[in-house]
Amino acid sequence: MRSTLVKRALVATAALAFATACGGGTTTGTAKAPGQSGFTPPKLDALKSLGAGEGQVNLVAWAGYAEDGSNDPKVDWVHPFERATGCKVNTKTAGTSDEMVNLMKTGEYDAVSASGDASLRLIASGTVAPVNTDLVPNYKDVFDGLKLKPWNSVNGVAYGVPHGRGANLLMWRTDKVNQAPDSWGAVFDPASPYKGKVTAYDSPIYIADAAVYLMSAKPELGIKNPYALDAKQFQAAVDLLKQQKQLIGEYWSDYTKEIQSFKSGDTVLGTTWQVIANLAQSEKAPVEATLPKEGSTGWSDTWMVAAKAKHPNCAYKWFDWIISPSANAQVAEWFGEAPANAKACEKTADKTFCDTFHATDESYFSKVRFWTTPIAQCLDGRTDVKCTDYSEWTRAWTEIKG
Repeated sequence: MRSTLVKRALVATAALAFATACGGGTTTGTAKAPGQSGFTPPKLDALKSLGAGEGQVNLVAWAGYAEDGSNDPKVDWVHPFERATGCKVNTKTAGTSDEMVNLMKTGEYDAVSASGDASLRLIASGTVAPVNTDLVPNYKDVFDGLKLKPWNSVNGVAYGVPHGRGANLLMWRTDKVNQAPDSWGAVFDPASPYKGKVTAYDSPIYIADAAVYLMSAKPELGIKNPYALDAKQFQAAVDLLKQQKQLIGEYWSDYTKEIQSFKSGDTVLGTTWQVIANLAQSEKAPVEATLPKEGSTGWSDTWMVAAKAKHPNCAYKWFDWIISPSANAQVAEWFGEAPANAKACEKTADKTFCDTFHATDESYFSKVRFWTTPIAQCLDGRTDVKCTDYSEWTRAWTEIKG
């Protein structure tokens, strides 16, 4: 049922050469919100009013986000949408963020469920337009912790509708690890007794995990945002990961292989997602998972509308539908993530689902640093230094793995 999780293993692995030249014009907002990227996207206007649907909508989406019953007859929120709106849904499933960006640039698609490692590129290139959230009634019930964030807005202007969120966690075998870990230090300790049995996420974005740990382990580095690393900070994270390489048995990108590795005992400690921990436990693996005291990285996807959408009204109708309590509950349970709509928790089939995924726990998610594309302009607001962009992260990751 959770085969769609392979998507998460692919999202951040693509090489992301982010263009920081964003074109001329001014944004529709002027005040710089805390944590915003501060660059100036091309001037594009959001839809002013909602009209009649155009009869169809063309989506680029992650597997599992637009289910029509073809994978499981009981899992279908597409056909009810079509009946309610008259908008036929045509979905192109993408495997990576790079693929999503390239598909959206063809001009053939109206909307995309972009992850944080693609959204800024789509905004900067003028591929997507600002979103008028007043035209999305269910937006009012989206958790505040997902609104106007660095991966879905620029300078206080919304560029999308939040879909869901999740954290990257620390998992361990309870019968092999002597003391339950509460710190990422457990996977970075050069004297670890678990050498060769530690795992880490196989992606350049994992450099941010090292940066999160260094924020508290080496405060003198001055890291404020794990996606805004100057040369010295970046090198410290890279050095830490090169040191960690001696502990790694294998890097994981396929969640099924991680589960098997924990079940067999080949891996006893490393990064995971909540849904993977749940699945491993359901398969009788003696594992537990936690959000370490330093916090963690995480992911949040955003529905964005094409700047030249041919079916913008149907796209907006889809946005409102997919974050409606019922549909959002269905997609969250099917995919394995915390829903975006606060009222979705009342609609989940598993009444403990939102507790398991910490959906309503903003204090929990306040410790999660969601994936955001690193760019040369420092996302923490610094202007006196240049930060490392994702192309440098990709190069360094190849070097780290050897």
